[in-house]
Amino acid sequence: MVFNVRKSFLVGVCVVGLAAAAGTLVTAQPAKDAKDPKTAKPAQPAGQPADMPEMKLPPGWTSEDMEACMIAGQPGEMHKQMAKSVGVWHGKTTMWMGPGMEAMPPSECTSTITSMLDGRYLKCEMAGEIPAMGPYSGFGLSGFDNVSQKFVGTWVDNHSTGIMNGVGDATKDGKVVTWNYKYNCPITKKQTTMRQVDNYTGENTMSMEMFMTDPKSKKEYKCMHIEFTRK
Repeated sequence: MVFNVRKSFLVGVCVVGLAAAAGTLVTAQPAKDAKDPKTAKPAQPAGQPADMPEMKLPPGWTSEDMEACMIAGQPGEMHKQMAKSVGVWHGKTTMWMGPGMEAMPPSECTSTITSMLDGRYLKCEMAGEIPAMGPYSGFGLSGFDNVSQKFVGTWVDNHSTGIMNGVGDATKDGKVVTWNYKYNCPITKKQTTMRQVDNYTGENTMSMEMFMTDPKSKKEYKCMHIEFTRK
């Protein structure tokens, strides 16, 4: 029974935890650098010939509507900042099962981050060990949504069958990004949230903290801390 409870808690942690490596390794800058659809000029879609015939607009659409759509799909300054996270990162992980409990034995992980789709998104592949549960592997995508002006991310791994989705905001100096993820709790069978805080401490270092809500006491507690160093 103790093992089952531990496993259930760890599954919940794993579903939401280690998501920092899911592309949240983003060197952020203030959102003011993003393009404004009202003032920016429409960008030429990648690979589109210069002499391509003009596209006919749907009924009711204006040229400004089309410009807004094109601008929304073009990578900008925030995406350039994201690209600085590309590389292989070594992580030292500490986990907690619940509020007031002692930390579990430390473990290590590796996060490999690559750019995809012409710099619009980051792909992260995570590998490591979880105490008492064995090998861990996960896969995530993250990006910056020009429309919502927020970071967006999604995550899947080998300790869950659900897909976790989240949004993030950066501080003005870009050194801290706070994420809020939604996932289905395996104990309550209801949707709940996980808070994640990324701190960028240097060009090749960062720390990440994750906080989840205990399904029994309903208290938020720190469930994971990872110190990352770029190899």
